[in-house]
Amino acid sequence: MHIAKIEIQVSYADTDMMGIIYHGNYIKWLEIGRQQLVEDAGFDYLEMEKAGYVAPVYHLDITYKHAIRFGEKVFVHTWIEENQRSTTIYGFRVFNEKNEICAEGTTTHLVVKKDSFRPISFAKAFPSWFQKYEEMKKDK
Repeated sequence: MHIAKIEIQVSYADTDMMGIIYHGNYIKWLEIGRQQLVEDAGFDYLEMEKAGYVAPVYHLDITYKHAIRFGEKVFVHTWIEENQRSTTIYGFRVFNEKNEICAEGTTTHLVVKKDSFRPISFAKAFPSWFQKYEEMKKDK
């Protein structure tokens, strides 16, 4: 199993009135982690878009475990939990600099035609990308 790892620079603008990271910002970090995984696999999401496809979030599941505050370092680990013909489930964990898990969960993505949002088979539209994900996914 391949795990993409990236450090996130936390800004003051990411905090809420309580001085902790606003929960919605984690979703942005998950996208950054997913983008890192795509790059680690040797692909470019922009190439998917240029080919007329996008991979929107279909489902999001996140559990918050520890608050993160401004000034702390954040690390996002992302992997492929499941890779099916029409959906990919990315697993993730967000760690603080003490290596505590601050959030974890999954995002599920479909590959759809950009103009119609009609779902298509990831394996059929991008066979080499799909195969690389098969090689990288979590061992069962």
